[in-house]
Amino acid sequence: MVLFEVTQEDVLFLASPLTFDPSVVEIFVALSSGACLLIVPTSVKVLPSKLAAALFSHHRVTILQATPTLLRRFGSQLIKSTVLSASTSLRVLALGGEAFPLLTVLKSWRGVDNKTQIFNIYGITEVSSWATFYRIPEKFLNSTLKCELPVPLGFPLLGTVVEVRDTNGFTIQEGRGQVFLGGRKRVCFLDDETTVPLGTMRATGDLVMVKDGEMFFLGRKDSQIKRHGKRLNIELVQQVAEGLQQVESCAVTWYNQEKLILFVVSKNDFVKEYIFKELQKHLPSHAIPDELLLIESLPFTSHGKIDVLELNKIYLNYLNLKSGCKLNGKEELWEKLQYFWKSILNLSEDPLKVPNESLFLNSGGDSLKSVRFLNEIEKLVGTSVPGLLEIILSSSILEIYNHVLQTVFPDEDLEFSKNHATKRKFSDSNQEETSGKSLHQKSVMTLSCDNELTAFTAVSRGSQILSLNTKSFTRLGLCSSAHSSDLISPTNTQNVKSLNPPALLGKSQDASCVAEVSEAGTCVAAAKKMELRVRWRSDTGKCVDASPLVVIPAVEKPSPTVYMGSHSHRMMALDLHSGKVKWEQILGDRIESSACVSRCGNFIVVGCYNGLVYVLKSNSGETHWTFPTEDAVKSSAAVDPTTGLLYVGSHDQHAYALDIYEKKCVWKLHCGGTVSSSPCLSLLPHHLYVATLGGLLLAINPATGKRVWQYSCGKPLFSSPRCGLQYVCIGCVDGSLLCFTHCGEQVWQFSTGEPIFSSPCTSASEQEIFFGSHDCFIYCCNMKGHLQWKFETTSRVYATPFAFHRQEGSSEMLLAAASTDGKLWILDSKSGQLQSVYELPGEVFSSPVVWESMLIIGCRNNYVYCLDLLGGYQI
Repeated sequence: MVLFEVTQEDVLFLASPLTFDPSVVEIFVALSSGACLLIVPTSVKVLPSKLAAALFSHHRVTILQATPTLLRRFGSQLIKSTVLSASTSLRVLALGGEAFPLLTVLKSWRGVDNKTQIFNIYGITEVSSWATFYRIPEKFLNSTLKCELPVPLGFPLLGTVVEVRDTNGFTIQEGRGQVFLGGRKRVCFLDDETTVPLGTMRATGDLVMVKDGEMFFLGRKDSQIKRHGKRLNIELVQQVAEGLQQVESCAVTWYNQEKLILFVVSKNDFVKEYIFKELQKHLPSHAIPDELLLIESLPFTSHGKIDVLELNKIYLNYLNLKSGCKLNGKEELWEKLQYFWKSILNLSEDPLKVPNESLFLNSGGDSLKSVRFLNEIEKLVGTSVPGLLEIILSSSILEIYNHVLQTVFPDEDLEFSKNHATKRKFSDSNQEETSGKSLHQKSVMTLSCDNELTAFTAVSRGSQILSLNTKSFTRLGLCSSAHSSDLISPTNTQNVKSLNPPALLGKSQDASCVAEVSEAGTCVAAAKKMELRVRWRSDTGKCVDASPLVVIPAVEKPSPTVYMGSHSHRMMALDLHSGKVKWEQILGDRIESSACVSRCGNFIVVGCYNGLVYVLKSNSGETHWTFPTEDAVKSSAAVDPTTGLLYVGSHDQHAYALDIYEKKCVWKLHCGGTVSSSPCLSLLPHHLYVATLGGLLLAINPATGKRVWQYSCGKPLFSSPRCGLQYVCIGCVDGSLLCFTHCGEQVWQFSTGEPIFSSPCTSASEQEIFFGSHDCFIYCCNMKGHLQWKFETTSRVYATPFAFHRQEGSSEMLLAAASTDGKLWILDSKSGQLQSVYELPGEVFSSPVVWESMLIIGCRNNYVYCLDLLGGYQI
C-alpha cells in the first residue's frame, strides 16, 4: 500500500473484528503487499498489558489501525513506555472511527525520540471504510509548545469524492456543513440495495468546518445538542476533559437528552470539585457537565468504540443506588430540591438559598424544564408523586416540598399548612385596575351592539379557519383555500361551504436567496423553489410565544387584522398587510395564550398569567369583561359557532364555559390536572375535548359541562387535541401521538421516542396528519397511524404545523412549520420535500399562520413577523 509504504517485512495487527468494516482494509493490505497479519485471541485483546506485550515485544507489530478508544485502553503510561516509545516497533499508527485526539494529548502520549508516523484516517462503511487521510507533521509532534489546534481530516484517497453541504443541500467551500462521500466508480451496497448509480453521494452524519480548503471535524450530528439555549458538541467536552492532567481517559453522554454526564478514568485520586473548577477554565458555562462519575475503565464495543449504552446503564445503576438510599429526613429532601431547582434553571453558581415563595415559571422555568424537575424528584424519592407537575407549574418551592413530603414522609408534620398555601387567587372586584391602560384607542370600525353579527373569517394555528355570520358558517379548515375539517366537525346541516381566498402572489421567478438580508432574519431558500421575505415586523417589547390570530372581514373595509400577545403584557392588533399598530392594550401579566374571536366578531378573547380571561373589543382593545380563574391561563379559548359560548382551561385545573354577552360563567369542571393546552370542539358529536398535564384526555358535554368519557395517557399532555370527522388525535410527553374515536376508544399509537408538544394538524382530506416532535423531526402519518414521511429539522419542533394550498385552484398542498432554533420550513405536504427555509433571529415557540401569500409568526427576539411567500408557482 503506497500510503504506508507497506512491504513484506511489515506486521499488521488485525485490531478490528470481522463485523467491523476496517477489518477488510487490514486483511487486504496484508494480502496485497505480502505483509504478515497478526491475529490474537479475544482473551488477550481485553487485557491491555498482555496485548501490548504480544504486539510490541513478541511479534513486533509495525502497522496498527485502531480507534482512539482502543488506543486509550492501554493507558497513557503504557502508551508512552511501549506503544509510542523510542524503541517501539510501531512504524505507522492510523487512528480512525472516532474524533481524533487533541494534539496536546497526542504529544503527551509520545516518548522522547519516538519516530512513529501518525495518521488521521476518516471514512464510513457506506464508502468502503477509508475515504481521507492526513499525516500529522513531525514539526507539530516534536514541538514543545502547547498546541490545541484541531487536526484536519486531510485529503481524499484515489477515486473518492468529498463534498461538504449546508443544511439546505448546497455544496460549500467555506463554513460549516455535513460531509458527503462517494466516487465516480466507488460504490457500496447497503441493506437491500441491488443497484447503486455511479456517483452516488452518501450523507455521513459528520459535521465539519471548512477553512482555507481544509476540513476540521466538529462532531456527529447526533452529538450536537441544545443546552441552556445554546448549541454544544459533546465531543468537545470530552476532548477538553481528556486534556486535564488528572484524567487518564473519559467519555461524555447526553443522558435521556436531559443531563450531560462525564465519566472519568482517573490517574490518581482526586476531588470532583477540582475537576469541575478545571473544566470551568476551558469550557463555557453551558458545557459544564451535570454530573461526574469515576469509573475503573471505559466500556467499549466489539468495534473498539466507546459503548454509550453501557455508560448509560452505569449511570442508571448509579441513580437507582442513589434513589434506593432512604432520604435522611426532611432536611435532605429540602436540600435536594434546592439543588435540582438551581441546576435545572442554571442558577448553580448562586450561593444563596432559593426563597420559599419562589415560583418555578417565574424563575426561568418552562414546560420542558418542569418535566425534568419532576423526573429528578421522582428519581430521588424512588416513586411517582401524583399531581406533582401541576404543583411545580403553579406553586412555590415550599409548596412543592410539602407536596413531596406528604408522599415520602406521610407521618411527618408539615411546616407549611396546606390550608394556608399561597396559591394565587384572583377576583374581578377591580377590573379597571387589573385590565391595565389602553395605549391606542384608534377605532377601525364602528362597534356593533353586542348581539349584532359581523361577517368575517378567522384563521389560527394548525390550519384552523372559521367563517361566520354569512348566510351559513364555514367550519374550520385549511388555508389558504380551505376545504377541510378541523376542531369543529361538520354539523348535520347541508350548508357547509369552503373558502377560496386569493392564491399565493409569487411570480415565476428565480427564487434564490436575497443577497443582503437585514438583522430581521436570514433567507436560506432551498432548491430555488420558493423565497420567504420579510414584509414587516412589529416590536412587542418581549418574547412572543403566542400564535397569531388573523381576522379577515367579509367586506372590503376594515382591513384584515393580526391579534398577538407577548410576555411584555401587551396585546396588539396589527394591520395584516402593513404591520401598522391598530391598537395596543396592556394586560395584567405575561400573555402566552393565543387569541380567539367571538362568534359575533366584535370581541377578542385571550388568557393571561394573572389568571384572568380578557374579553376585549376587537376594534379598539377596550375591555368588555374580565373573568377570573384561580391560576394562570395559558390555554387558548375555543368558540362554539352554534351557541357563541367560549371554552377555556386554566392552571387551576378547571375548564370553563363562558357567556361573554351575559358576562357569566355557564359551567366549570374540575379536570383532574392543569389545563395548559387549548380545548377542541366537535359539533358532531357535540363534544368538547380537554387535555391535562395530569395525562387525562376528557370528552365533555359542551352544554352541561358533564364528562362523557376520559382516557388516562399516563404522561403529561401539553399538545392540544385535534378532532375530525371520525377521530381525535393528541401528542404526549412520552413521544406518542394517540388517536381515539369519538367514543373514547384508542385506535392507534405512533411513537417518535421524544416528547410531543406540537399539536396535530390535518390535511384537507383528513387522510394525513402533521405534527412535530422534540426529536427534531416533522412527521406525516395517515389516519391509520402509518408513517408517510418525516423531515429532519435542525432543532426541536414545538410549534404546530400549518397546511395550505400553493395557489388557487391547485390541489397541491404545502406545509409551514417552525423549529425552536428559529427556522421556518416550507415542505411539500405529500412528499415532505423541502421547498424553502428561512431563519429568524431568535427562538420560535409560536406556530405559523398562512393567509393569501403571507406567513405570520411570533419570535423570542420580541418581534411578530409577516413574511411574503414568493415563487408560489407550480413545480
